[in-house]
Amino acid sequence: MTAELIDNLTMIEQSAKDFAEAYIRPNVMDWDESQFFPMEMFHKMGKYGFLGILVPEKYGGVGLGYQEYISIVVEIGKVCGSIGLSVAAHNSLCTNHILSFGSEEQKQKYLPKLASGQWIGAWGLTEPNTGSDAGRMKCVAVQDGDHFVLNGTKNFITHGKSGHVAVVIARTGELLDSHGMTAFVVERGTPGFSGGKKENKLGMRASETAEMIFDNCRIHKSQILGEIGDGFVQSLKILDGGRISIAAVSLAIAKGAYEAAVKYAQEREQFGKPIASFQAISFKLADMATKIEAAELLTRQAAVLKNAGKKCTKESAMAKYYASEICCQVANEAVQVFGGYGYTKDFPVEKFYRDAKLCTIGEGTSEIQKVVIARDILR
Repeated sequence: MTAELIDNLTMIEQSAKDFAEAYIRPNVMDWDESQFFPMEMFHKMGKYGFLGILVPEKYGGVGLGYQEYISIVVEIGKVCGSIGLSVAAHNSLCTNHILSFGSEEQKQKYLPKLASGQWIGAWGLTEPNTGSDAGRMKCVAVQDGDHFVLNGTKNFITHGKSGHVAVVIARTGELLDSHGMTAFVVERGTPGFSGGKKENKLGMRASETAEMIFDNCRIHKSQILGEIGDGFVQSLKILDGGRISIAAVSLAIAKGAYEAAVKYAQEREQFGKPIASFQAISFKLADMATKIEAAELLTRQAAVLKNAGKKCTKESAMAKYYASEICCQVANEAVQVFGGYGYTKDFPVEKFYRDAKLCTIGEGTSEIQKVVIARDILR
């Protein structure tokens, strides 16, 4: 990285850190316990530029790159993984899909509202019976003149009930045809489009996860992103950036758990001295620090390629796979460092431990990341 970029990242990190301390930390456990999605806080976050990180200034964003994006997600996610996850989903999925594949008219219409935080975005690919196997999706859009009639259900959708606009991938062709799916922009309030069940989750409880239901939902052809049949191919490209996002969320949780463990280990005394002075604890901290450093290097490397417009499928999968796995390991060890207190909600590592697991599942499980990596290196 250049000295200018490092200085810029330092300034951006401080801005995100200050915001998180002022507006997120005081509410973390209340939001978690009640599964409250803090919409008003997201509107405020938009004014700071955190919801239009990758969007060019001409569309109302701040026009930054993936290095800055990672830094913002990390600083917010270190305080609350749920909020970091929602920031990542809004930026890298819905907003980025419109930015990457929308027409100029679509960009002008939607990006300023999304970048400003006036609107929150959702992105719908997963269905009840098709997670990794997206080619068998049952959500179907049938053409009827200048409209498409959309029927089906999407689930595990971030902001599925509260999002103001959603990018939805539906089947418009034959089953298993990679060119048989199309991406649509659907606004909340469109007849036939509603939110369904909100999931009651182990972790990430302040990040809304819900169904999106389409019942004879008529969508004008002007709402298609790109061309008919391009939806699945577009989604694979969007997921390259999405994996960098989840790697950043993983880093955030790992760093938050690690920093809490270091602080506690230096303060907690047993046998007349801080527990950090015992090799059993200090070696845990050394392992945690090393794994976090390696995960960040993988994530930053993928970001370099993404910023340069180069293919980064393997690198983003590696970053997501490794960062999410060490996130769980670090959170687990942090609880161990805290001992009995780590199992209580009075200390932060209990929440990091619960939030961590989602990172190995969302936007492609660890097993799917290994499939992606293996295909690339054996091609």
